[in-house]
Amino acid sequence: MNAFLEPWPWYISGILITGVMALLLWGNKSFGVSGNFRTLCTMCGANKRASFFNFNWKEQRWNLWVMVGTIIGGFIGANLLSNDTAVAVSDDTAALLNQYGITDAQEAYLPEFLFGMDALTEPKALLFLILGGFLVGFGARYAGGCTSGHAISGLSNLQLSSLLAVIGFFIGGLTMIHLIFPILF
Repeated sequence: MNAFLEPWPWYISGILITGVMALLLWGNKSFGVSGNFRTLCTMCGANKRASFFNFNWKEQRWNLWVMVGTIIGGFIGANLLSNDTAVAVSDDTAALLNQYGITDAQEAYLPEFLFGMDALTEPKALLFLILGGFLVGFGARYAGGCTSGHAISGLSNLQLSSLLAVIGFFIGGLTMIHLIFPILF
């Protein structure tokens, strides 16, 4: 069996992320995915409609290559460097998810119930997708960046605001999964 098809140890990813962050800090740059969307919107003319998009997007075009690399890397990782797309969850977790209607928790990376094309025809699932997308977008804008920007770049820069944002992300995630998710499903 090919060793590249097995999950890589956490310390390999940690070293690679550290190397990328060191290069970004050395180049006086910061990383964040939500900034790419701002750049893309500005490139498409959003600066004509909202002052938030009035900035020199050409200074941020390097970050678009990060987004392209993320897409290509995700494709390569999922299709060429993986032999098993199932997420390893405990039997207890799989049983709990089964109660919510997620029957493929130990078989697929993304549950078909939540991420399949059929979910787009279910009014409840479509409402959750739209509302969730709005809340994520609002939260990223309100927090001044997305989870990756704060957790990776902001914490690397020792920014207190990023530490507070990451703490808020974890509190929100735990609240969602333990209190709100059981009510919704």
